[in-house]
Amino acid sequence: MDHYLEKANQYLKVLCDVKPNRRTGSSGNREATDFFEKTIRQYGYDIDAASFTTLDYVCHNTSLTLGDINCEVYASPYSLGCDITAEIVTVSTLAELKNTNCEGKILLLKGAMCEEQLAPKNFVFYNPEQHKEIVDLLENKKPGGIIAATKKNPDLAGALCPFPLFVDGDFDIPSVYCLDTVADEIQTLTDKKAHLRIDASRLPSSSSNVLASLNRGKDEKIVITAHIDAYESTPGALDNASGTVVLLLIAEMLADYQGKYSVEILALNGEDHYSAAGEMDYLNRYGNEMPEILVVINIDDVGFKQGKSTYSFYECRPELEEKVEDVFRKYEGLEKGEQWYAGDHMVFVQNQVPAIAITSELMPELLKTVTHTSADTPDLVDCQKLVEIAGALSDVVRTL
Repeated sequence: MDHYLEKANQYLKVLCDVKPNRRTGSSGNREATDFFEKTIRQYGYDIDAASFTTLDYVCHNTSLTLGDINCEVYASPYSLGCDITAEIVTVSTLAELKNTNCEGKILLLKGAMCEEQLAPKNFVFYNPEQHKEIVDLLENKKPGGIIAATKKNPDLAGALCPFPLFVDGDFDIPSVYCLDTVADEIQTLTDKKAHLRIDASRLPSSSSNVLASLNRGKDEKIVITAHIDAYESTPGALDNASGTVVLLLIAEMLADYQGKYSVEILALNGEDHYSAAGEMDYLNRYGNEMPEILVVINIDDVGFKQGKSTYSFYECRPELEEKVEDVFRKYEGLEKGEQWYAGDHMVFVQNQVPAIAITSELMPELLKTVTHTSADTPDLVDCQKLVEIAGALSDVVRTL
């Protein structure tokens, strides 16, 4: 325990300290994947860390002024830059948007238009028809810029308040977001021309997944995965440095494994990136091997210092569930929890692969208070829980 506990603390610190952060495409993200690859290689795994192209982003300054009044707004991640002065037009419903002429103007979106973060226009895993309709209308209406007034939506945007309505490097209308109370202030000033400036750039970049294989050549394999990236401007301790730490611990625990199955330990890159480029790269390169996967185990938001660790099953045969639960019952900190669907295990489930997801019992509370914010720091993580999860999962592999 002491050996793995020391390593867990060390790994967590390294992953949370990379600069500027672990957002996909950033130098910090590449530092994290290099560290993961170097650490896991020493245990004898075969490594595939081939790079894929992606988009990074930098924003230096954002401002919105109406007359001599400065309004507090934030640039949407991956927004194009702009420097425009124009009339403000306000829209609160889809019907109003359809009937509004806003070409070249600054469009203020409020109310029902801004209740949930819009899916990126080319996102293949989740893209409701209403989201597509809104984006299509905006692109056809051609406003010069967009201000989106939002509150909080933990299910889709974590604990951010306000949250960006757009997080999309394929959406080419410059946009900012603000609190709905700021939007109320803006509406009282619409008799004045607005000056919107976003000093930002999209940066072509590269990232990589890290796939570590052990005991290759078997007919079936077990895949254990966690996403190594983090949301912009957060250390991402629980989301998901802690899950990545568990992968590194498991790699050492299973280094001598020579059992019935191949084992793949997969650090996926892009769960918190608009393009899901890491998931797409994995599907493009390894999708034909999906039928060989006995089960995939996804680890996300684990180790919160309060509550237990929970597991849930997806499309697993009863005999597989029974064997896994027999192992988990030996660990006091593990209990069966509710299913959740906003994670990388669903990439596999959608391809008919049985899955197990591991998270924290209080993940719903974390989504409301911590996730995607600067508050997601290492002091929230109990590394003993990470060691326990790693031990339980290594036991599962050996038992199966």
